Amino acid sequence: MFDWLEYDFMLRALSATSVLSFSIAPVGAFLVLRRLSLAGEAMAHAIVPGIVIGFVVAGLSVVSMIVGGLGAGITVAVLTSLLARFTIIREDASLASLYLIALALGIFILSASGSAVPLKSFLFGSILGIDDGTLILIGATATITLVSFAMILRPLITNTIDPVFHESQSARPGLVVQIFMFLVVLNLLGSFKALGTLMAVGLMILPATAARYWVSTLTGYLIATFGFALASCWIGLIISFYVPEVPSGPAIVLVAGGFFIVSLLLGPQGLGLPNRVSRRSQAQAQAQAQAPVAAPAVSRHPENTPIPTHSEGEIR
Repeated sequence: MFDWLEYDFMLRALSATSVLSFSIAPVGAFLVLRRLSLAGEAMAHAIVPGIVIGFVVAGLSVVSMIVGGLGAGITVAVLTSLLARFTIIREDASLASLYLIALALGIFILSASGSAVPLKSFLFGSILGIDDGTLILIGATATITLVSFAMILRPLITNTIDPVFHESQSARPGLVVQIFMFLVVLNLLGSFKALGTLMAVGLMILPATAARYWVSTLTGYLIATFGFALASCWIGLIISFYVPEVPSGPAIVLVAGGFFIVSLLLGPQGLGLPNRVSRRSQAQAQAQAQAPVAAPAVSRHPENTPIPTHSEGEIR
């Protein structure tokens, strides 16, 4: 049953996804809280041209693709902010326009270079074949993310809950948002070789949305998000180990999607079907207990009048 623990590639994958869950959970949680879930998807597409350019220039160098992807992501984020501030186009429309341009540019460069086959694993993930460089990258990403969150957590919470109050109390109110978006791009880059830029967004958003249906406090929310992310990674990896035809990246995201559906149906903040059925049964029982007992109808034929039981006679 636990024979998968005997393989080094599984142990490396489990270690990488465990560290990645620590890093990606708070980022996804605040993306959901700030209603920027689709921004994560947009940034995942926005970094594609940078990754492609880094691959075309330096081959399968992790450093070159990180530099390229980080440059592309930061460029899109900065341009989005500038367009929203100095033009009539809102931030969501600016981000959508820029990420579509970036995605089309990445596909164009990819097609022109003729190097689509080696790059496929970077776009869709190869968690079972990660090397030491990728492990170091994931560890560095997690370290930077957790240290950064320790520094910006309080202002980020204030900015998320009451941005007007945050702006009145901060000399540079946009700085915390810029740091947060940098962490979004960094985590997408940190996980692109393990899960791919497309699958990484699923692990970033789905555990956070699933956890939102269970808890109502921020601390509990972050813990639950990490728990769902870690469970999704481990279960998805085990499924892909026993079913060779199933790729590991999509398996992890599908497990996270299963957690989301279960949380939606059963979570107290979701549909809460068990609680709803229980409350409905209690309401019906209470209504029946409080309903007045109707007097027996008086028939023109007394012999047809129902005879009350002994208990009913005592109640009356």
